Amino acid sequence: MVANGSRQARGGARALGAGAVVSAALGAAWCAPALAPVVPPVSAVLRIARRLELSAAVALTFDDGPHPRGTPAVLEVLREHGATATFFVVGEQVRRTGSLLGEIAAAGHGIGVHGDRHRLLLRLPPRGLARDLDRAGEATGAAAGAWHRAPYGIYSPAALRAVRRRGWTPLLWSRWGRDWRAGATPAGVARTLARDLAAGDVLLLHDADDYSAPGSWRTTVAALPRVLEAIAAAGLRAEAVPSAPSGR
Repeated sequence: MVANGSRQARGGARALGAGAVVSAALGAAWCAPALAPVVPPVSAVLRIARRLELSAAVALTFDDGPHPRGTPAVLEVLREHGATATFFVVGEQVRRTGSLLGEIAAAGHGIGVHGDRHRLLLRLPPRGLARDLDRAGEATGAAAGAWHRAPYGIYSPAALRAVRRRGWTPLLWSRWGRDWRAGATPAGVARTLARDLAAGDVLLLHDADDYSAPGSWRTTVAALPRVLEAIAAAGLRAEAVPSAPSGR
């Protein structure tokens, strides 16, 4: 009786151990896309672009807007320098700022999808994820062929599938200015973003402060002329992200 009970206990322990391993493996698989912004091989395996094929140009992108003050200020700097960019916008901000999305497009800039609300996609259940993407699509007018960038750059496997089913293409970045931090300075943002630029780099900045340090958009606006000058000094142009292959 004792020996049989001992065998049963050992068998139960092995089953529990195997279950824990399976659970850990599933958890790792679910969270793996979260590494894509900082581990290039992960983004390559998942087919999430960090760089683009551009000739003598870099792609300049802004997240989190539109913002009633930050976005117009950024648009003015871009106009003065003859540069274009792509704005990854949030649906709730589009609804709050009225015609500002149209002004971005009218100025010749690209529009990308950043979600309807700025939430970590790993935490959204399937129904909530679908609702967020659908509302974002309605707010931005995004059709097949649009670019999508997840909040924080973090996708779940389900989010990647849902984005691609809509014909959207996920895009991360190869360089960012960390302009969202409370301690960021214009000089520091420009130096971080523009160091060792190369054709095909995707640059990330933020034209809003709704999800970051209050007033951080002012740092971005002050840094932007320096960034554009550094791009020109490197013999490159600042451009919007080109048209995306549908659902890649």
